[in-house]
Amino acid sequence: MLLDTAALYFRAFHGVPDTVRSPDGQPVNAVRGLLDIIAKLVTDFPPTELVACWDDAWRPQWRVDLIPSYKAQRVTSETAAGSVEEVPELLTAQIPVIRDVLDALGIPMIGAADHEADDVIGTLAHRSRIPVDVVTGDRDLFQVVDDAHDVRVIYTGRGMSKLEILTDSALKAKYGITPQQYADFAVMRGDPSDGLPGVAGVGEKTAVSLLDSFDDLEGIIAAAGDESSEMSATIRSKILAAADYLAVAPKVVEVVRTLELAPFDAHIRSRTTEQSDALDGLSKRWGLGGSLDRARKALDAVPVS
Repeated sequence: MLLDTAALYFRAFHGVPDTVRSPDGQPVNAVRGLLDIIAKLVTDFPPTELVACWDDAWRPQWRVDLIPSYKAQRVTSETAAGSVEEVPELLTAQIPVIRDVLDALGIPMIGAADHEADDVIGTLAHRSRIPVDVVTGDRDLFQVVDDAHDVRVIYTGRGMSKLEILTDSALKAKYGITPQQYADFAVMRGDPSDGLPGVAGVGEKTAVSLLDSFDDLEGIIAAAGDESSEMSATIRSKILAAADYLAVAPKVVEVVRTLELAPFDAHIRSRTTEQSDALDGLSKRWGLGGSLDRARKALDAVPVS
């Protein structure tokens, strides 16, 4: 099970009131909410291995170099270390606590320099020799769905009580495309939340129709340049007008699957005395109560590998 960690703790932060506080009055709503999310996921979809995938770079410079507007609307300032993301102050203070708790639970946090959690997920899913559940609220990760290699997405976009399980057939039913076509579909549709303009005048329905007719973006671009193709003149002009964008957008949208990651052990196993003591201390310090208890219980119920 690969967790898109930031997506989940943002969901937890916005889903649990910030009146949920530690004994000394500091907000712990994101921490407790994330623990409850993990407890539910591990209970409902028991994994043998669990990884918290991390954004070492939430807005990688190489993606910005290709499309300067990429996630630009989320930037609050620029520093020598890179762009500073707009994150609620009450959430920022909880991220170190989240890391401490995940570490004490024995859940490895895996990131990669100058890459997003999506790229870590793409790499681990691609390399896995066992079935993979990717947990995310990010539609871009639909491109990693792969029935042939037992990779599916548990989509949290509609909330934890309405989880969607996306397989090849489910994605086809939802959008009318295959997982292999999803990145091209996303490129054409665009995504304002990520600063991706898309192709002007080409929405979801048109993008699906083009992929149905020409298979992939390469085929669509080739058809646009061929006046004898069956592509309408109107659509042809829109594709040609977006040529510069279409030349770079696929690399921005496609998740990386070839990262070199340091070795780690993600097997769920009995915690050490040190880990258990650390969890007890964290629970008391931050008032994590039932949320941490439920996460521990769910992980303890997984057969030790």
